[in-house]
Amino acid sequence: MNEQRIRAQQFRSLHLPGEPLVLVNAWDAASARIVAAAGARAVATTSAGVAWSRGAPDGDALARETAVDAIRLVAAAVRLPVTADIESGFGDTPDDVADTVTAVLAAGAVGVNVEDARYDGDGPLRAVDEQCARLAAVRSAADRADIPLYLNARVDTFLRRAGGVPETVARAEAYLAAGADGIFVPGTVDPETVAALVAAIPAPLNVLVGPGAPPVAELARLGVARISLGSRVAASAYAVAGRAAAEALRAGTYETLAGGLDHGTLNELMRG
Repeated sequence: MNEQRIRAQQFRSLHLPGEPLVLVNAWDAASARIVAAAGARAVATTSAGVAWSRGAPDGDALARETAVDAIRLVAAAVRLPVTADIESGFGDTPDDVADTVTAVLAAGAVGVNVEDARYDGDGPLRAVDEQCARLAAVRSAADRADIPLYLNARVDTFLRRAGGVPETVARAEAYLAAGADGIFVPGTVDPETVAALVAAIPAPLNVLVGPGAPPVAELARLGVARISLGSRVAASAYAVAGRAAAEALRAGTYETLAGGLDHGTLNELMRG
């Protein structure tokens, strides 16, 4: 059995309701190694962080090749399972999405997030049957590669204000039937809502957290299986750059830089 298959199976085993996998999303090799060094069990990419670092906005604006190159760098940087946020699949058709997944697997990832949001002005979410066809294409591409890819289907009902628990559950059930392994519902961390989703969705539930969200221990008690920090780590890093620039240019001081990682520490991390 090759190393990628082993990592894929390892990653799959980490999704346990009540014992959540915590993912601190990375966007380049350095951030991936920092996350791994902190004790992470797996590394996830953030599509927003990857896009911003490569001069594009988030939301299906990045070229597939650029996104896959970032995934390849992250996967090569760590000895942990890597799951990739591939937005809606970097393609218009299910065949395009399959091509993306083939490339992502070749880059070394063992999981993907695929969202049902759309950015073309034709509504907040893709039609269920359309999204199911895209997810089925992901599963078929993984099967052809003989990799037990973990397919995390993202349901953007709450994030896009396009439905509540019933619509989310209906979409989740359809996506699971199409080949998804887990369901990602960003946009709500309300304990009552999360508990309702856990109870109704017959698969591991992933939530998106940040300041003000319930702590990991509480989400574990609710039965959550996966917790993602998403783009917030990258956004916070860029916020430090903004504060440092404003302080240096306006006040002529540099205290924002206190507490940063030193040059030697980062160099050692990048030596592997």
